Amino acid sequence: MKLAFIVCYEHVKPSLMDMLRALRIDYYTHWEQIKGKGHGTEPHVGTGSYVRMNDALMIAFEDEAPLAELIRAITTFNAKVSRTDERIRLFQVPLERMI
Repeated sequence: MKLAFIVCYEHVKPSLMDMLRALRIDYYTHWEQIKGKGHGTEPHVGTGSYVRMNDALMIAFEDEAPLAELIRAITTFNAKVSRTDERIRLFQVPLERMI
């Protein structure tokens, strides 16, 4: 089992949600207006000249096949994006238990 944390600039969220629908991944936890800064990106903190914010999703995968498909879809999307800030980030960690 795996756990994926996905972070994207709020403007990109509709594209991410389209990916999830296309892959029939209809299970997730979603946080809006997340503050942060990634490697090589501008801050997304919601104030001053950095008014952009991020959104985050957490998805638990019992089966790794849908996760692999999502990784392929995100990789394809990111290859078409010129601004680093507008790329979707996926962080994968082991999931020991779901109750």
